[in-house]
Amino acid sequence: MTVNTPERPETAHPGTTGRWPTLPKAPPQRRRQGPSPEKGELVRALTRCQIDDRMRELGELYTRTSCGQVRASDPSDQDRSAAFRRRLAGHMRRPGFELLVAESDGPLGAVVLTACAYGFPVRGDGPWWDGLDGYLPESLLRVAASGGLFAIVDILVERRVRTQDQSRDWNLARRLQKRLLIDHAAALGVTLVDRANADTLEALLSWGWRRPSAEAREASHLAPGRLLVLH
Repeated sequence: MTVNTPERPETAHPGTTGRWPTLPKAPPQRRRQGPSPEKGELVRALTRCQIDDRMRELGELYTRTSCGQVRASDPSDQDRSAAFRRRLAGHMRRPGFELLVAESDGPLGAVVLTACAYGFPVRGDGPWWDGLDGYLPESLLRVAASGGLFAIVDILVERRVRTQDQSRDWNLARRLQKRLLIDHAAALGVTLVDRANADTLEALLSWGWRRPSAEAREASHLAPGRLLVLH
């Protein structure tokens, strides 16, 4: 399509009528980015006693951050929170368990819980997490036997972390998962995603998780979950 535009008027000399001066161009707008780690949330590990004390708060974080379209037949927020707390209490008994939280300053100086991630090492001799042995190919079993495999069970973050600056190293989800692997000197992280949970799969892929090799896909192609690997 051709668009006709009037010719640009010449720059006027002082005192000349009928002419408009050329206005300076507005400076280009810089793309707004999220906060850097120095200005973002504080990430720290909780002891088991601290987790017990904040269990209800963690359950509320789960219901607030877990994504997916809610149907009328779905459990209530209270039931979902209770189910999450039961799972977490069971996982806390695993050797090497670690839970990280992210906190920021809220109104009136209150500390606000904004995110959480937790997991535990996967050993070559078990016990396995939720039947994980059915998902692991021989190559990952060898990593587990050497103590280099860490299962990240949950990463609970606000919607903005899922949709903004996902590739940045200081993205909060990336910070949490990286810290878990570093704390345990793990070479690889693994996690399982329900095949029906497309939103979580998309978020994890944006944070650097990858689908495993053809060998791993063959090991789990009939399973209800998807195996993802983090280097």
